[in-house]
Amino acid sequence: MNIRTDILLRVYIAFGLIVLLAFAVLFKLFHVQFAEGEKWRAMADSLSTRFANVEAARGNIYSIDGSLLATSVPEYEVRMDMLAGGIEKDDVFYEKVDSLAAKLSVFFGDKSKKQYSRMLREAREDKARYMLLKRDVTHQELKAIRKFPIFNLGRYKGGLISVQQNKRILPFQSLAKRTIGYKNKNVQPVGLEGAYSAYIDGESGKRMMQRIAGGVWMPVNQDIEIAPKEGADIISTIDINMQDVAQRALKKQLITSDADHGCVILMEVATGEIRAVANFSKVRTGEYEEQFNYAIAASQDPGSTFKLASYLSLLEDNKVDTNSMVATGDGTYRIPGHTIRDSHGGIGTVTVKKAFEESSNVAIAKMINAAYQNDQGKFSEHLYEWGLNKKLMLQIPGEGQPVIKNPENRSWNKKQTLPQMAYGYEMQITPLQMLAFYNAVANDGRYIAPIFVREIRRLGNTVEQFRARVINEKIVSDKTIKKAQALLEGVVTEGTGKGIASPLYRIAGKTGTAQVADANKGYRVDKKYQASFCGYFPADNPKYSLIVVVNNPRKGTYYAASVAGPVFREIADRVYASDVNMYDALKDQKFAGNLKMPESKTGEKKATQNVYKAFGIKALFAANSDYVMVDTNNGIANKEVKLIEGSVPDVSGMGLKDALYVLGNSGLKTLVRGSGRVVKQSLLAGTRFAKGEPIILELE
Repeated sequence: MNIRTDILLRVYIAFGLIVLLAFAVLFKLFHVQFAEGEKWRAMADSLSTRFANVEAARGNIYSIDGSLLATSVPEYEVRMDMLAGGIEKDDVFYEKVDSLAAKLSVFFGDKSKKQYSRMLREAREDKARYMLLKRDVTHQELKAIRKFPIFNLGRYKGGLISVQQNKRILPFQSLAKRTIGYKNKNVQPVGLEGAYSAYIDGESGKRMMQRIAGGVWMPVNQDIEIAPKEGADIISTIDINMQDVAQRALKKQLITSDADHGCVILMEVATGEIRAVANFSKVRTGEYEEQFNYAIAASQDPGSTFKLASYLSLLEDNKVDTNSMVATGDGTYRIPGHTIRDSHGGIGTVTVKKAFEESSNVAIAKMINAAYQNDQGKFSEHLYEWGLNKKLMLQIPGEGQPVIKNPENRSWNKKQTLPQMAYGYEMQITPLQMLAFYNAVANDGRYIAPIFVREIRRLGNTVEQFRARVINEKIVSDKTIKKAQALLEGVVTEGTGKGIASPLYRIAGKTGTAQVADANKGYRVDKKYQASFCGYFPADNPKYSLIVVVNNPRKGTYYAASVAGPVFREIADRVYASDVNMYDALKDQKFAGNLKMPESKTGEKKATQNVYKAFGIKALFAANSDYVMVDTNNGIANKEVKLIEGSVPDVSGMGLKDALYVLGNSGLKTLVRGSGRVVKQSLLAGTRFAKGEPIILELE
């Protein structure tokens, strides 16, 4: 063999060895991948751990009287570890699996015993470590499940795994729903939930998770390694009873008028605290829901309610006085390219006061035109000085931008804009911005920004308190304010608002009926109107300011006095009747010869105590429960209304609101017949019931 042949032979042998080695490597890879793949994947999974965030329970939102408006309740995802220590042996598991299946079937009612048994057995065969049993399990349900066969072997032996999640609920359901709001990922924050999420959210905890077969992550331990910290609580300015009154009155009128939408805002004059805000949109005939916050976001022509600002400007500049005379003629006023009209025709030559009371468009357009025609910017300057062109900088997001024109704007028409602004057109203002301005007049000229949150608390301790921001300490002189207050009261005693006058207290305010633009169609096609009433009460000592806006009423009249006025009166009546601080005269009265206590419905003890105290009546409260009935013969709260979990509460003698609250929190579905107080309930008090079971209340 020559040298060349020897070299070639060695090359062939080396190449063969390389090929053989390559085949061996490929064979081993194939074997590991397919023959032993499950083994190695399981091992890799068992070695994978990580910390996962545990959501903190969000803080509560309370009304001003302590009622719970929003809270977080725990819900659980229930799973099972089929290889738990207590059921490692097959005989233990299979001896009790059918009993567990029977319990689960009866308890949840979603599968038969046979189906549950098959599911559990198959999971056992698959050696499932994290089998899903049920989602959205309540804390009470979880307590019951822990007593089931196998699970009752103990926390670590029975294989029961519960993963807590937090569900946000509104105990009063639709009351103030839009104001309470929500916070969702990738969605614009809404209401208090969104605006104060930095406080409410709390701090997430940490939990060690292990990846098991199938890429599923399960908790390593039953306990959370780093516990989450609950969020802070928000004390809102909302009064739940006033909110209820506002929503009911508004919705009733919207249904009657078949309107597109409407809103109501009730504010405390001195503090600027919002006591109620309601917004409803028509979803179908006769049905309305809260879908958009018109109160703070809907900027549009305010109409005649804006005349208050026009009259303030004229009075402050001494252009007119309340007894000056103004001619309205036949109720028309021609300006270049447009005719301004009074909706009910001319009222002749009348005083400025009478023109305001009758809401004459012609009168105010003439007066503003005459006063500022040669210096048109002066009128806008007043509005800017007062702050009407700026947002109120509210505590909740979504406030609409007010639009108040001046001669520098491109759309300013020297012949038309000024007189049309005089009666509330060619501008955009939200209902809350309009109310805040009226509130300034009620507040003797002090213009403040409304607030929705009074306080933030953490663990019962105050973190931050809020007071209304002063926008303008004095919008006009005291002399002008007094005249404006007289004008507003005159509307109700002598003018367009006569229909809402009350014999018990005085109301001051202004009607407003405005034609609103319909998208791109403008004002002339398919005419739509907005009816509003804005004012305050009691007029002689203002406590509350209130605005009602109803958009596009289709049935009956569209005039504010008949559409928005009754809603204002109903809310004002109910608020006046419920606010005992307005009844100063009662404190000096003596109740001589009374042998019985004033009659009281069964209800919350704290509320009953407050009412008796306000009227200077002493009553003994011997009962320890939260809900009591007062014996009118001796004034002792000797009937306790005990609330026992899982048992039907006794709501006899309660008003509807208290009864609904108690029964709803107990888990019953309430059906109501009649009105007044509860005289009969279909389920006997003290009996056990199933969650969601209906109960019929009869009221008289």
